[in-house]
Amino acid sequence: MARAIEPLVVGRVIGEVLELFNPSVKMKVTYNCNKHVYNGHELYPSVILDMPRVEVQGGDLRSFFTLIMTDPDVPGPSDPYLREHVHWIVTDIPGTTDASFGREVVPYESPRPRIGIHRFVFVLFMQKRRLTVGPPISRDRFNTRGFAEEHDLGLPVSAVYFNAQRETAARRR
Repeated sequence: MARAIEPLVVGRVIGEVLELFNPSVKMKVTYNCNKHVYNGHELYPSVILDMPRVEVQGGDLRSFFTLIMTDPDVPGPSDPYLREHVHWIVTDIPGTTDASFGREVVPYESPRPRIGIHRFVFVLFMQKRRLTVGPPISRDRFNTRGFAEEHDLGLPVSAVYFNAQRETAARRR
């Protein structure tokens, strides 16, 4: 599983957003039925407007998971003073299903990077029990580590990220 972690280290997801962890569950993130999310690949904002399908490929129906999607590069990667901006939180996702079976705590907000190349990180945690969670006060200055600690989630079991930047009119054609 070290090969699964390496792109997260190189992309500074581990260190800036997450602690080092050992992936133990597979997560498959797909936009528009055919655009799979792979670590470090770029997706255009026009492709990621709608909520992705996030499949949990591990655990069993008795285990539950929390999914967080966050952008650690807000407002721009050179000065991310609003780090992190949370785009989506879903709790109580049964194992071997997808995020649509969970409880959406923060509705999906499509990424709209304005300045520079942003990383958009999907993090999956295994829950020890069902969660009673309310939405954060603000989407800005969210802290994935703090959320995990506050809700006794421990270390992640899976993570993947993609890059996106502002799409010019020429790129949309």
